[in-house]
Amino acid sequence: MSPDRYCQDKAAASGSSFYYSFLFLPPDQRQAITALYAFCREVDDVVDECSDVGVARTKLDWWRAELDRCFDGEPTHPVTTALLNPVHERNLPREYFQEIIDGMEMDLERTRYESFSDLALYCHRVAGVVGLLSAEIFGYRDRHTLKYAETLGTAFQLTNILRDVREDAERGRIYLPLDELFEHRVNPHDLLRLEPGEGMRGLCRHQAQRARDYYRRALDYLPDIDREAQRSGLIMAGIYRTLLDEIESDGFRVMEHRVRLTPLRKLWIAWRTARRERRWQRHYLKQAARA
Repeated sequence: MSPDRYCQDKAAASGSSFYYSFLFLPPDQRQAITALYAFCREVDDVVDECSDVGVARTKLDWWRAELDRCFDGEPTHPVTTALLNPVHERNLPREYFQEIIDGMEMDLERTRYESFSDLALYCHRVAGVVGLLSAEIFGYRDRHTLKYAETLGTAFQLTNILRDVREDAERGRIYLPLDELFEHRVNPHDLLRLEPGEGMRGLCRHQAQRARDYYRRALDYLPDIDREAQRSGLIMAGIYRTLLDEIESDGFRVMEHRVRLTPLRKLWIAWRTARRERRWQRHYLKQAARA
């Protein structure tokens, strides 16, 4: 199996919403972003699948060393082999990849976050930095686009945290800030027992509003000149914001079941967003020509 095929299978098997946005990219960008996503899945799986913390740390250390081999031109894993050309051709920063691993390692060190300021660092490392790398792959002309990409990545992570509250609690993890749990009269021990009480709905509504604020700020940061290049991120935003809408429409019953969008619906949202962005780009070019 070729390295690119390995990465493609890794991305497709996850069922992630990101995969559907990749379909509308040119081949070189699709190869690069798929390899990046596969890397994120690999290091995330280390934390999720290793019950022994020592073994997980050893595996993450191996990935740190493998990144060095990749940047030195001597990768040994299919994912880093697929990353080799994007890393050098697009000048992707080594420290961004290392920071993603740092974020995954935080899951080995803590299972609670006292406040949102604590959680924000985690979100930046595991998602915001991925947004920055994605912006480098998609291309940009205005550096404000980097602020858009980092903020959008955090918005995605906040949505994931809300969607996965039950699954995380079953693993003994709480990503919702503890001070906000207490504010809404949700006892962390009750949450871990999957019986958080009536305050959970208000707590989730608060988290959803924060995520919406991050989506809004991200889109406000995106310069018009880079909107076409960042179309894939806009497709992802369309899918994730729809997921957030579904969680809300379902009454924030995230402790009862995980809210999902069907593959067909994700594809429909991706196609519809891509079509809308093409129309927007034609309008933008006409306006620019008249100026």
